[in-house]
Amino acid sequence: MKRFFNLALCAALAAAGLLPASASAFADKPVKMIVPAPPGGTIDVMARIVSDQLSRDIGQPVVVENKPGAGGSIAVKYLLSQPADGQTLMVTASNVLTEVPHVLKGGFDPLKEVKPISLMALSSMLFIASPQFPAKDAKEAIAYVKAHPGQVSYASYSAGTASQYAGAILNKAAGLDMQHVPYPGSAPALAQLMGGQVPLMFDGAVTSKNLIAAGKVRLLAVAAKARLPEFPNVPTLTELGYPALNFSNWTGVIASSQMPAPVAEKIHAALQKVAANATVRERLIGAGFEPMPERSLAQAQSQLREEFDRNADIVKTFNIKLD
Repeated sequence: MKRFFNLALCAALAAAGLLPASASAFADKPVKMIVPAPPGGTIDVMARIVSDQLSRDIGQPVVVENKPGAGGSIAVKYLLSQPADGQTLMVTASNVLTEVPHVLKGGFDPLKEVKPISLMALSSMLFIASPQFPAKDAKEAIAYVKAHPGQVSYASYSAGTASQYAGAILNKAAGLDMQHVPYPGSAPALAQLMGGQVPLMFDGAVTSKNLIAAGKVRLLAVAAKARLPEFPNVPTLTELGYPALNFSNWTGVIASSQMPAPVAEKIHAALQKVAANATVRERLIGAGFEPMPERSLAQAQSQLREEFDRNADIVKTFNIKLD
């Protein structure tokens, strides 16, 4: 009877999050890593790099599940429907939490219902063009669009993301009239860009890097704070007079805000170990990511709120709406 009571007490304490992190169930069972985008995109690339190493570290399968759609809300709501015990996590780019909710109501509160567990890397935004587009750089592209009002379109990898925001900001700042064409992820948008069906796009460096190197898309400018080491001769849009075009999404792992603090701390530690792994860092850099310094759980939550508020101001200032 005493043994039964002790087991029941431990179970109750674990459920309440009052046992130390080492007593949590994380790493005792397979882990699901949810991705709110189709295979092949920025988030999916990150998820597969992280899941490979995390699986080795904890000795359990870490299975990536793609659940795209509705600006990421399908995946987030699935995450929130699962027990907050660490067996279901989500890899996401910050735009799903800090950009999309301002123009597309997804049925969840990104500041109250989820919490970032580990911010792992940055992906800078690039202004790119179809190889058939008659402009070799951003200045020529802007001049061409200005001379053809309403006739030039730009793709995004989803409505409500930085890829839409950037186009809307450029429209207003440069006096353009580009038409927005949203796609369900980077891969389908890039396919249309390469084929010339849509001439312009703002996309993450991770998904564009190899296509630029292969000549399948043309890099016009960098939509980030500073020039990128891999493209040192390509100017930023800030240099060209458009300082509001500064987008670098972080990509990392989030969980339900209902997750007990000891479990969150244990998973945070495991993910920071993954991020510090030399092979993982090489793979991330090779894929086009910029590794981030470690942030505590409190710092990650603070950064989430700062980016959410910044994007709320952008939406209001530039009157960005769901097309």
